[in-house]
Amino acid sequence: MEEKELNDQELIRRQKVEKLKEMNIDPFGQAFDRTDWSLDIRKKIEGLSHEEVEALNLHVSIAGRIMFIRKMGKASFFAIQDVKGKQQVYISINDVGEEKYNLFKMADVGDFVGVKGIVMLTRTGEPTVKCLEYTHLSKALRPLPEKFHGLTDKEERYRRRYVDLIMNEDAKRIALTRPKIIRAIQNYCDNLGFVEVETPVLQPIQGGATARPFITHHNALDKNFYLRIATELPLKRLIVGGLEKVYEIGRLFRNEGMDLTHNPEFTTIELYEAYGDLSSMMRITEGLIRSAAEKAIGKTEFINIFNPEGEKIDISKPFRVVTMCDMIKQETGVDFKNNHYTLEEAVALAKKHNVQVEKHFTVGHIIDAFFETYCEEKLVQPTFLCGHPVEISPLTKIDPEDPRFVQRFELYIGGHEFANAYTELNDPIDQRNRFIEQLKERDAGNDEANEMDVDFVESLEYGMPPCGGVGIGIDRLVMFLTEEPSIREVILFPCMRDR
Repeated sequence: MEEKELNDQELIRRQKVEKLKEMNIDPFGQAFDRTDWSLDIRKKIEGLSHEEVEALNLHVSIAGRIMFIRKMGKASFFAIQDVKGKQQVYISINDVGEEKYNLFKMADVGDFVGVKGIVMLTRTGEPTVKCLEYTHLSKALRPLPEKFHGLTDKEERYRRRYVDLIMNEDAKRIALTRPKIIRAIQNYCDNLGFVEVETPVLQPIQGGATARPFITHHNALDKNFYLRIATELPLKRLIVGGLEKVYEIGRLFRNEGMDLTHNPEFTTIELYEAYGDLSSMMRITEGLIRSAAEKAIGKTEFINIFNPEGEKIDISKPFRVVTMCDMIKQETGVDFKNNHYTLEEAVALAKKHNVQVEKHFTVGHIIDAFFETYCEEKLVQPTFLCGHPVEISPLTKIDPEDPRFVQRFELYIGGHEFANAYTELNDPIDQRNRFIEQLKERDAGNDEANEMDVDFVESLEYGMPPCGGVGIGIDRLVMFLTEEPSIREVILFPCMRDR
Protein backbone atom coordinates (compact mmCIF):
# COMPACT_ATOMS: atom_id res chain seq x y z
CA MET A 1 0.00 0.00 0.00
CA GLU A 2 1.34 3.41 -0.98
CA GLU A 3 2.09 5.75 1.93
CA LYS A 4 0.23 9.05 1.59
CA GLU A 5 1.86 12.31 2.61
CA LEU A 6 0.55 13.59 5.94
CA ASN A 7 -0.87 17.10 6.21
CA ASP A 8 0.04 19.51 9.04
CA GLN A 9 -2.90 18.51 11.26
CA GLU A 10 -2.13 14.80 10.89
CA LEU A 11 1.53 15.41 11.75
CA ILE A 12 0.61 17.42 14.87
CA ARG A 13 -1.76 14.66 16.04
CA ARG A 14 0.95 12.03 15.65
CA GLN A 15 3.30 14.22 17.68
CA LYS A 16 0.65 14.33 20.40
CA VAL A 17 0.55 10.51 20.39
CA GLU A 18 4.26 10.49 21.22
CA LYS A 19 3.74 13.17 23.90
CA LEU A 20 0.99 11.06 25.53
CA LYS A 21 3.33 8.06 25.58
CA GLU A 22 5.99 10.20 27.31
CA MET A 23 3.34 11.05 29.93
CA ASN A 24 2.70 7.29 30.44
CA ILE A 25 -0.81 7.66 28.99
CA ASP A 26 -1.94 5.08 26.45
CA PRO A 27 -2.94 7.17 23.39
CA PHE A 28 -5.56 4.57 22.49
CA GLY A 29 -6.85 4.00 25.96
CA GLN A 30 -8.50 1.43 28.18
CA ALA A 31 -12.05 0.62 29.28
CA PHE A 32 -14.07 3.36 30.98
CA ASP A 33 -16.93 2.99 33.45
CA ARG A 34 -19.70 4.91 31.69
CA THR A 35 -23.06 5.01 33.46
CA ASP A 36 -24.93 7.79 31.61
CA TRP A 37 -25.79 8.95 28.08
CA SER A 38 -26.47 12.42 26.67
CA LEU A 39 -30.18 12.08 25.94
CA ASP A 40 -30.91 10.48 29.32
CA ILE A 41 -29.23 13.39 31.13
CA ARG A 42 -31.40 15.89 29.25
CA LYS A 43 -34.55 13.94 30.07
CA LYS A 44 -33.72 13.86 33.79
CA ILE A 45 -33.51 17.65 34.08
CA GLU A 46 -36.03 18.68 31.43
CA GLY A 47 -38.11 21.66 32.59
CA LEU A 48 -36.15 22.19 35.83
CA SER A 49 -34.75 25.55 36.98
CA HIS A 50 -31.09 26.24 37.82
CA GLU A 51 -31.84 25.82 41.52
CA GLU A 52 -33.76 22.56 41.01
CA VAL A 53 -30.95 21.09 38.90
CA GLU A 54 -28.40 22.11 41.54
CA ALA A 55 -30.53 20.55 44.29
CA LEU A 56 -30.61 17.25 42.38
CA ASN A 57 -26.83 16.92 42.83
CA LEU A 58 -26.84 14.65 39.78
CA HIS A 59 -23.46 12.94 39.36
CA VAL A 60 -22.84 11.31 35.97
CA SER A 61 -20.14 9.42 34.09
CA ILE A 62 -20.19 9.92 30.31
CA ALA A 63 -17.91 9.09 27.40
CA GLY A 64 -17.79 9.93 23.71
CA ARG A 65 -16.12 11.66 20.81
CA ILE A 66 -15.20 15.37 21.10
CA MET A 67 -17.15 17.27 18.44
CA PHE A 68 -16.49 20.86 19.52
CA ILE A 69 -13.95 22.68 21.70
CA ARG A 70 -13.92 26.30 22.88
CA LYS A 71 -10.73 26.76 24.91
CA MET A 72 -10.74 29.85 27.15
CA GLY A 73 -7.56 29.99 29.19
CA LYS A 74 -8.18 28.31 32.55
CA ALA A 75 -11.70 27.09 31.71
CA SER A 76 -13.22 25.69 28.52
CA PHE A 77 -16.37 24.24 26.99
CA PHE A 78 -16.47 21.18 24.77
CA ALA A 79 -19.13 18.80 23.48
CA ILE A 80 -18.94 15.04 23.27
CA GLN A 81 -21.09 12.80 21.10
CA ASP A 82 -22.36 9.36 22.13
CA VAL A 83 -24.86 7.08 20.39
CA LYS A 84 -27.82 9.05 21.79
CA GLY A 85 -26.68 12.59 20.94
CA LYS A 86 -24.34 15.36 22.10
CA GLN A 87 -23.53 16.61 25.61
CA GLN A 88 -21.87 19.90 26.53
CA VAL A 89 -19.11 19.77 29.15
CA TYR A 90 -17.53 22.58 31.19
CA ILE A 91 -13.97 21.97 32.36
CA SER A 92 -11.93 24.24 34.63
CA ILE A 93 -8.41 24.08 36.00
CA ASN A 94 -9.95 24.77 39.44
CA ASP A 95 -12.09 21.59 39.26
CA VAL A 96 -9.71 19.07 37.67
CA GLY A 97 -6.27 20.45 38.59
CA GLU A 98 -3.44 21.70 36.39
CA GLU A 99 -2.20 18.27 35.21
CA LYS A 100 -5.59 17.11 33.89
CA TYR A 101 -6.40 20.51 32.44
CA ASN A 102 -3.13 20.50 30.50
CA LEU A 103 -4.02 16.99 29.29
CA PHE A 104 -7.39 18.32 28.09
CA LYS A 105 -5.64 21.17 26.26
CA MET A 106 -3.87 18.52 24.13
CA ALA A 107 -7.23 17.17 22.97
CA ASP A 108 -8.44 17.55 19.40
CA VAL A 109 -11.89 17.33 17.85
CA GLY A 110 -12.42 13.65 17.11
CA ASP A 111 -10.68 12.31 20.24
CA PHE A 112 -12.56 10.07 22.66
CA VAL A 113 -12.67 11.13 26.30
CA GLY A 114 -14.37 10.15 29.53
CA VAL A 115 -15.93 12.69 31.91
CA LYS A 116 -17.18 12.27 35.46
CA GLY A 117 -18.93 15.24 36.96
CA ILE A 118 -22.11 16.94 38.09
CA VAL A 119 -25.00 18.21 35.92
CA MET A 120 -25.71 21.95 35.86
CA LEU A 121 -27.38 24.56 33.65
CA THR A 122 -25.37 27.38 32.03
CA ARG A 123 -26.60 30.97 32.14
CA THR A 124 -28.35 30.35 28.81
CA GLY A 125 -30.07 27.24 30.18
CA GLU A 126 -27.95 24.65 28.34
CA PRO A 127 -27.70 21.27 30.21
CA THR A 128 -24.00 20.88 30.92
CA VAL A 129 -21.78 18.45 32.79
CA LYS A 130 -19.31 20.20 35.08
CA CYS A 131 -16.19 18.03 34.72
CA LEU A 132 -14.65 16.86 38.01
CA GLU A 133 -12.60 14.01 36.52
CA TYR A 134 -11.19 13.96 32.96
CA THR A 135 -9.85 10.84 31.19
CA HIS A 136 -8.20 10.65 27.77
CA LEU A 137 -9.51 7.51 26.05
CA SER A 138 -8.44 7.39 22.38
CA LYS A 139 -6.61 9.69 19.94
CA ALA A 140 -8.03 10.48 16.48
CA LEU A 141 -5.18 10.75 13.98
CA ARG A 142 -7.30 12.30 11.24
CA PRO A 143 -9.36 15.49 11.59
CA LEU A 144 -13.10 15.24 11.00
CA PRO A 145 -14.65 17.00 7.99
CA GLU A 146 -15.67 20.64 8.44
CA LYS A 147 -18.46 20.84 11.05
CA PHE A 148 -21.38 22.19 9.06
CA HIS A 149 -20.95 20.19 5.87
CA GLY A 150 -19.49 16.83 6.81
CA LEU A 151 -19.00 14.70 3.72
CA THR A 152 -20.93 16.53 1.00
CA ASP A 153 -20.08 14.03 -1.77
CA LYS A 154 -22.75 11.30 -1.53
CA GLU A 155 -20.46 8.64 -2.98
CA GLU A 156 -17.87 9.42 -0.29
CA ARG A 157 -20.58 9.33 2.39
CA TYR A 158 -21.44 5.75 1.43
CA ARG A 159 -17.79 4.68 1.02
CA ARG A 160 -16.79 6.15 4.38
CA ARG A 161 -19.98 5.42 6.27
CA TYR A 162 -18.07 5.63 9.56
CA VAL A 163 -17.42 9.35 8.93
CA ASP A 164 -20.99 9.85 7.70
CA LEU A 165 -22.32 8.39 10.97
CA ILE A 166 -20.12 10.75 13.01
CA MET A 167 -21.11 13.90 11.12
CA ASN A 168 -24.65 13.18 9.92
CA GLU A 169 -27.41 12.82 12.51
CA ASP A 170 -29.81 11.58 9.84
CA ALA A 171 -27.48 8.71 8.88
CA LYS A 172 -27.33 7.67 12.54
CA ARG A 173 -31.14 7.95 12.86
CA ILE A 174 -31.63 5.57 9.93
CA ALA A 175 -28.95 3.15 11.19
CA LEU A 176 -30.71 2.93 14.57
CA THR A 177 -34.24 2.83 13.11
CA ARG A 178 -33.62 -0.06 10.72
CA PRO A 179 -33.09 -2.66 13.49
CA LYS A 180 -36.21 -1.36 15.27
CA ILE A 181 -38.22 -2.03 12.10
CA ILE A 182 -36.75 -5.53 11.78
CA ARG A 183 -37.42 -6.23 15.46
CA ALA A 184 -41.05 -5.10 15.00
CA ILE A 185 -41.38 -7.46 12.02
CA GLN A 186 -39.93 -10.34 14.05
CA ASN A 187 -42.28 -9.63 16.98
CA TYR A 188 -45.28 -9.52 14.64
CA CYS A 189 -44.37 -12.88 13.07
CA ASP A 190 -43.50 -14.48 16.41
CA ASN A 191 -46.85 -13.39 17.86
CA LEU A 192 -48.61 -15.15 14.98
CA GLY A 193 -46.80 -18.39 15.88
CA PHE A 194 -44.15 -18.31 13.15
CA VAL A 195 -40.67 -19.71 13.85
CA GLU A 196 -37.57 -17.88 12.62
CA VAL A 197 -35.10 -20.21 10.86
CA GLU A 198 -31.86 -20.03 8.88
CA THR A 199 -31.17 -21.64 5.50
CA PRO A 200 -27.94 -21.86 3.44
CA VAL A 201 -26.51 -18.89 1.58
CA LEU A 202 -24.49 -21.22 -0.68
CA GLN A 203 -26.86 -23.20 -2.91
CA PRO A 204 -26.12 -25.79 -5.62
CA ILE A 205 -29.19 -24.85 -7.71
CA GLN A 206 -30.29 -21.46 -9.06
CA GLY A 207 -33.91 -21.33 -7.93
CA GLY A 208 -36.67 -19.64 -5.97
CA ALA A 209 -36.75 -16.50 -8.10
CA THR A 210 -36.01 -15.14 -11.55
CA ALA A 211 -32.66 -13.39 -11.30
CA ARG A 212 -29.02 -13.56 -12.40
CA PRO A 213 -26.88 -15.12 -9.63
CA PHE A 214 -23.39 -14.66 -8.24
CA ILE A 215 -21.30 -17.81 -8.67
CA THR A 216 -18.56 -18.95 -6.29
CA HIS A 217 -16.38 -22.05 -6.02
CA HIS A 218 -16.10 -24.47 -3.10
CA ASN A 219 -12.54 -25.81 -3.10
CA ALA A 220 -13.05 -28.88 -0.87
CA LEU A 221 -15.97 -30.12 -2.96
CA ASP A 222 -14.46 -28.78 -6.20
CA LYS A 223 -17.90 -27.53 -7.12
CA ASN A 224 -19.52 -24.24 -8.07
CA PHE A 225 -22.25 -22.80 -5.84
CA TYR A 226 -24.64 -19.89 -6.22
CA LEU A 227 -25.07 -17.20 -3.60
CA ARG A 228 -28.79 -17.53 -2.95
CA ILE A 229 -31.19 -15.38 -4.97
CA ALA A 230 -34.11 -16.43 -2.73
CA THR A 231 -34.80 -18.44 0.42
CA GLU A 232 -38.00 -19.96 -0.98
CA LEU A 233 -37.09 -23.56 -1.80
CA PRO A 234 -35.30 -24.42 1.49
CA LEU A 235 -38.15 -22.84 3.49
CA LYS A 236 -40.77 -24.88 1.60
CA ARG A 237 -38.77 -28.02 2.37
CA LEU A 238 -39.29 -27.11 6.06
CA ILE A 239 -43.07 -26.90 5.44
CA VAL A 240 -42.85 -30.43 3.98
CA GLY A 241 -40.96 -31.42 7.13
CA GLY A 242 -43.83 -30.28 9.34
CA LEU A 243 -42.58 -26.98 10.79
CA GLU A 244 -45.84 -25.43 9.44
CA LYS A 245 -45.12 -21.71 10.01
CA VAL A 246 -41.60 -20.46 9.25
CA TYR A 247 -39.84 -17.24 8.25
CA GLU A 248 -36.33 -16.11 7.50
CA ILE A 249 -34.89 -12.59 7.45
CA GLY A 250 -31.65 -12.68 5.53
CA ARG A 251 -29.39 -11.42 2.77
CA LEU A 252 -30.02 -12.34 -0.87
CA PHE A 253 -27.61 -11.77 -3.76
CA ARG A 254 -28.53 -10.87 -7.34
CA ASN A 255 -25.88 -10.10 -9.91
CA GLU A 256 -27.76 -7.21 -11.43
CA GLY A 257 -27.73 -3.42 -11.74
CA MET A 258 -27.57 -0.78 -9.03
CA ASP A 259 -29.91 2.19 -8.78
CA LEU A 260 -31.95 4.10 -6.19
CA THR A 261 -33.98 0.99 -5.28
CA HIS A 262 -31.59 -1.90 -6.08
CA ASN A 263 -28.38 -3.16 -4.45
CA PRO A 264 -26.71 -6.46 -5.47
CA GLU A 265 -26.99 -7.73 -1.89
CA PHE A 266 -30.19 -6.95 -0.05
CA THR A 267 -32.38 -8.19 2.80
CA THR A 268 -35.79 -9.84 2.62
CA ILE A 269 -38.20 -11.67 4.85
CA GLU A 270 -39.75 -14.79 3.37
CA LEU A 271 -42.61 -16.35 5.29
CA TYR A 272 -44.54 -19.62 4.71
CA GLU A 273 -47.72 -20.83 6.38
CA ALA A 274 -49.12 -24.35 6.05
CA TYR A 275 -52.86 -24.29 5.31
CA GLY A 276 -52.62 -20.66 4.25
CA ASP A 277 -53.33 -19.11 0.85
CA LEU A 278 -53.28 -15.78 -0.97
CA SER A 279 -55.91 -14.20 1.29
CA SER A 280 -54.05 -15.12 4.49
CA MET A 281 -50.84 -13.72 2.97
CA MET A 282 -52.68 -10.45 2.24
CA ARG A 283 -53.78 -10.19 5.88
CA ILE A 284 -50.29 -10.97 7.19
CA THR A 285 -48.50 -8.61 4.76
CA GLU A 286 -50.83 -5.70 5.46
CA GLY A 287 -50.66 -6.29 9.22
CA LEU A 288 -46.88 -6.69 9.24
CA ILE A 289 -46.24 -3.40 7.41
CA ARG A 290 -48.76 -1.46 9.49
CA SER A 291 -47.40 -2.94 12.74
CA ALA A 292 -43.78 -2.10 11.82
CA ALA A 293 -44.82 1.48 10.97
CA GLU A 294 -46.73 2.00 14.20
CA LYS A 295 -44.20 0.36 16.53
CA ALA A 296 -40.92 1.57 14.99
CA ILE A 297 -41.97 4.94 13.51
CA GLY A 298 -45.20 5.89 15.30
CA LYS A 299 -47.25 6.92 12.26
CA THR A 300 -49.12 5.45 9.27
CA GLU A 301 -48.92 8.29 6.70
CA PHE A 302 -45.71 8.73 4.74
CA ILE A 303 -44.16 10.78 1.95
CA ASN A 304 -44.08 8.97 -1.39
CA ILE A 305 -40.29 8.56 -1.61
CA PHE A 306 -40.54 7.95 -5.36
CA ASN A 307 -42.42 11.24 -5.86
CA PRO A 308 -41.96 13.46 -2.77
CA GLU A 309 -44.10 16.24 -4.25
CA GLY A 310 -47.00 13.86 -4.90
CA GLU A 311 -49.81 12.59 -2.67
CA LYS A 312 -48.90 11.13 0.72
CA ILE A 313 -49.29 7.39 1.19
CA ASP A 314 -51.69 6.17 3.89
CA ILE A 315 -51.19 2.60 5.10
CA SER A 316 -53.89 2.81 7.80
CA LYS A 317 -56.70 1.96 5.33
CA PRO A 318 -57.36 -1.50 3.83
CA PHE A 319 -55.08 -2.11 0.85
CA ARG A 320 -56.74 -2.09 -2.59
CA VAL A 321 -56.90 -5.31 -4.68
CA VAL A 322 -56.70 -5.24 -8.53
CA THR A 323 -55.81 -7.70 -11.31
CA MET A 324 -53.12 -7.26 -13.92
CA CYS A 325 -55.51 -7.77 -16.87
CA ASP A 326 -58.11 -5.36 -15.48
CA MET A 327 -55.48 -2.65 -15.13
CA ILE A 328 -54.13 -3.23 -18.64
CA LYS A 329 -57.66 -3.04 -20.07
CA GLN A 330 -58.31 0.14 -18.10
CA GLU A 331 -55.10 1.83 -19.32
CA THR A 332 -54.86 0.52 -22.94
CA GLY A 333 -58.21 -1.04 -23.85
CA VAL A 334 -56.49 -4.40 -24.54
CA ASP A 335 -58.43 -7.23 -22.86
CA PHE A 336 -56.08 -10.18 -22.22
CA LYS A 337 -58.51 -11.80 -19.78
CA ASN A 338 -61.48 -12.33 -22.09
CA ASN A 339 -59.52 -12.71 -25.33
CA HIS A 340 -57.36 -15.81 -25.74
CA TYR A 341 -54.77 -14.20 -27.99
CA THR A 342 -52.27 -16.31 -29.91
CA LEU A 343 -48.59 -15.42 -29.54
CA GLU A 344 -48.62 -13.77 -32.97
CA GLU A 345 -51.66 -11.65 -32.02
CA ALA A 346 -50.09 -10.68 -28.68
CA VAL A 347 -46.81 -9.70 -30.40
CA ALA A 348 -48.77 -7.54 -32.87
CA LEU A 349 -50.61 -5.84 -30.00
CA ALA A 350 -47.29 -5.22 -28.23
CA LYS A 351 -45.81 -3.66 -31.37
CA LYS A 352 -48.90 -1.45 -31.80
CA HIS A 353 -48.60 -0.21 -28.19
CA ASN A 354 -44.77 0.17 -28.22
CA VAL A 355 -44.25 -2.64 -25.71
CA GLN A 356 -40.79 -4.24 -25.90
CA VAL A 357 -40.81 -7.99 -26.72
CA GLU A 358 -37.82 -10.33 -26.16
CA LYS A 359 -37.21 -13.54 -28.09
CA HIS A 360 -38.17 -15.91 -25.25
CA PHE A 361 -41.50 -14.11 -24.58
CA THR A 362 -44.81 -15.96 -24.49
CA VAL A 363 -48.26 -14.35 -24.24
CA GLY A 364 -47.82 -14.31 -20.44
CA HIS A 365 -44.56 -12.37 -20.69
CA ILE A 366 -46.24 -9.88 -23.01
CA ILE A 367 -49.07 -9.34 -20.50
CA ASP A 368 -46.43 -8.62 -17.84
CA ALA A 369 -44.61 -6.22 -20.20
CA PHE A 370 -47.88 -4.36 -20.89
CA PHE A 371 -48.40 -3.97 -17.13
CA GLU A 372 -44.87 -2.67 -16.55
CA THR A 373 -45.18 -0.22 -19.47
CA TYR A 374 -48.62 1.23 -18.74
CA CYS A 375 -49.77 0.38 -15.21
CA GLU A 376 -47.00 -0.11 -12.66
CA GLU A 377 -46.34 3.54 -11.81
CA LYS A 378 -50.09 4.21 -11.37
CA LEU A 379 -50.23 2.03 -8.21
CA VAL A 380 -49.38 4.75 -5.70
CA GLN A 381 -51.54 3.89 -2.67
CA PRO A 382 -50.92 0.36 -1.26
CA THR A 383 -52.32 -2.12 -3.78
CA PHE A 384 -52.29 -5.92 -4.05
CA LEU A 385 -51.82 -6.73 -7.75
CA CYS A 386 -53.21 -10.21 -8.61
CA GLY A 387 -53.80 -12.31 -11.72
CA HIS A 388 -50.25 -12.95 -12.92
CA PRO A 389 -49.61 -15.14 -15.99
CA VAL A 390 -48.41 -18.68 -15.29
CA GLU A 391 -45.24 -18.23 -17.41
CA ILE A 392 -43.76 -15.65 -15.01
CA SER A 393 -44.75 -17.57 -11.84
CA PRO A 394 -43.08 -21.01 -11.92
CA LEU A 395 -43.59 -21.79 -8.21
CA THR A 396 -47.23 -20.72 -7.88
CA LYS A 397 -50.54 -22.60 -7.81
CA ILE A 398 -52.77 -22.30 -10.89
CA ASP A 399 -55.94 -20.22 -10.69
CA PRO A 400 -58.66 -22.93 -10.74
CA GLU A 401 -60.93 -20.65 -12.79
CA ASP A 402 -58.36 -19.90 -15.54
CA PRO A 403 -55.19 -21.99 -15.96
CA ARG A 404 -53.45 -19.14 -17.88
CA PHE A 405 -53.05 -17.35 -14.54
CA VAL A 406 -51.88 -18.16 -11.02
CA GLN A 407 -52.79 -17.36 -7.41
CA ARG A 408 -50.25 -14.65 -6.76
CA PHE A 409 -50.05 -11.04 -5.65
CA GLU A 410 -47.42 -8.33 -5.68
CA LEU A 411 -47.80 -5.43 -3.25
CA TYR A 412 -47.19 -2.06 -4.88
CA ILE A 413 -46.62 1.20 -2.98
CA GLY A 414 -45.64 4.40 -4.76
CA GLY A 415 -45.54 2.55 -8.09
CA HIS A 416 -42.88 0.09 -6.86
CA GLU A 417 -43.06 -3.55 -5.76
CA PHE A 418 -42.66 -4.18 -2.01
CA ALA A 419 -43.85 -7.79 -1.62
CA ASN A 420 -44.53 -10.91 -3.67
CA ALA A 421 -46.86 -13.69 -2.47
CA TYR A 422 -48.22 -17.02 -3.69
CA THR A 423 -50.65 -19.70 -2.93
CA GLU A 424 -47.74 -22.12 -3.15
CA LEU A 425 -47.54 -24.85 -5.76
CA ASN A 426 -47.53 -28.19 -3.93
CA ASP A 427 -48.22 -30.52 -6.87
CA PRO A 428 -44.86 -32.23 -7.61
CA ILE A 429 -45.90 -33.27 -11.14
CA ASP A 430 -46.94 -29.73 -12.06
CA GLN A 431 -43.80 -28.37 -10.36
CA ARG A 432 -41.55 -30.66 -12.42
CA ASN A 433 -43.29 -29.53 -15.61
CA ARG A 434 -42.87 -25.86 -14.63
CA PHE A 435 -39.14 -26.40 -14.08
CA ILE A 436 -38.95 -28.04 -17.55
CA GLU A 437 -40.58 -24.93 -19.02
CA GLN A 438 -38.01 -22.79 -17.18
CA LEU A 439 -35.20 -24.87 -18.72
CA LYS A 440 -36.69 -24.19 -22.17
CA GLU A 441 -36.60 -20.46 -21.34
CA ARG A 442 -32.92 -20.76 -20.41
CA ASP A 443 -32.24 -22.43 -23.75
CA ALA A 444 -34.15 -19.58 -25.46
CA GLY A 445 -31.81 -17.03 -23.89
CA ASN A 446 -33.31 -16.17 -20.47
CA ASP A 447 -30.31 -16.65 -18.15
CA GLU A 448 -32.47 -15.60 -15.16
CA ALA A 449 -34.78 -18.64 -15.44
CA ASN A 450 -34.85 -21.31 -12.72
CA GLU A 451 -32.87 -24.54 -12.95
CA MET A 452 -34.39 -27.96 -12.30
CA ASP A 453 -34.24 -28.66 -8.55
CA VAL A 454 -34.71 -32.43 -8.44
CA ASP A 455 -34.43 -32.64 -4.64
CA PHE A 456 -37.13 -29.99 -4.19
CA VAL A 457 -39.49 -31.90 -6.48
CA GLU A 458 -38.72 -35.09 -4.50
CA SER A 459 -39.53 -33.26 -1.26
CA LEU A 460 -42.96 -32.33 -2.68
CA GLU A 461 -43.53 -35.99 -3.55
CA TYR A 462 -43.52 -36.73 0.20
CA GLY A 463 -46.49 -34.38 0.46
CA MET A 464 -46.67 -30.64 1.20
CA PRO A 465 -49.84 -29.21 2.76
CA PRO A 466 -51.69 -26.33 1.06
CA CYS A 467 -49.52 -23.31 1.79
CA GLY A 468 -49.27 -19.55 1.46
CA GLY A 469 -45.97 -17.71 1.17
CA VAL A 470 -44.78 -14.12 0.89
CA GLY A 471 -41.47 -12.32 0.41
CA ILE A 472 -41.05 -8.68 1.44
CA GLY A 473 -38.05 -6.47 0.62
CA ILE A 474 -36.74 -5.17 3.95
CA ASP A 475 -34.52 -2.46 2.44
CA ARG A 476 -37.32 -0.95 0.38
CA LEU A 477 -39.66 -1.11 3.38
CA VAL A 478 -37.06 0.69 5.52
CA MET A 479 -36.71 3.31 2.75
CA PHE A 480 -40.47 3.88 2.80
CA LEU A 481 -40.81 4.01 6.60
CA THR A 482 -37.80 6.31 7.07
CA GLU A 483 -38.84 8.38 4.03
CA GLU A 484 -35.47 7.99 2.30
CA PRO A 485 -35.45 7.89 -1.52
CA SER A 486 -32.19 5.92 -1.95
CA ILE A 487 -31.49 2.32 -0.91
CA ARG A 488 -27.90 3.40 -0.18
CA GLU A 489 -29.17 5.49 2.72
CA VAL A 490 -30.68 2.44 4.47
CA ILE A 491 -27.90 -0.10 3.83
CA LEU A 492 -24.90 0.70 6.01
CA PHE A 493 -22.33 -0.53 3.49
CA PRO A 494 -23.83 -0.50 -0.02
CA CYS A 495 -21.92 -1.84 -3.05
CA MET A 496 -19.88 0.95 -4.61
CA ARG A 497 -17.97 1.46 -7.84
CA ASP A 498 -14.25 2.12 -7.49
CA ARG A 499 -13.20 5.75 -7.03
